[in-house]
Amino acid sequence: MIKSDFSAELPSVTDERPADARAEAFQGVREARRNELAEDYVELIADLIHEHGEARPVDIAARLGVRAPTVTKALARLAREGLITRAKYRSVFLTSVGSALAQECRRRHEIVLRFLIRLGLDPETAERDAEGIEHHVSERTLALFESYANRP
Repeated sequence: MIKSDFSAELPSVTDERPADARAEAFQGVREARRNELAEDYVELIADLIHEHGEARPVDIAARLGVRAPTVTKALARLAREGLITRAKYRSVFLTSVGSALAQECRRRHEIVLRFLIRLGLDPETAERDAEGIEHHVSERTLALFESYANRP
């Protein structure tokens, strides 16, 4: 094992919050993870519809790098949640709720992306990192990201 003096440079940080406050924070993270898949799918479906006029399950699978059964299962969940409409062997379309979610996801993604690029991150890394951050950042933090990204 390599020993480092790096830890000596960092102040000791302990979480002094009460257990219920910590539990609430962890619950928020778990909720964001549950929503992350749905958000990625509706955002991609909106992109495909914009580019091709429709979103076919085969195209969704190709873009996400997953197999067709994975997409079928995810689409069934999105349909149950009222985010998409589809018929067997047909294209997928967003409901008004799904479309609103896709727009919100795109807005969040763009803010995080601009913020990361403004910090000096290269666009490729910023794009990859924004994909994860956009799902977990609070509205308050997102507003600060946007303010910083919009500075002259």
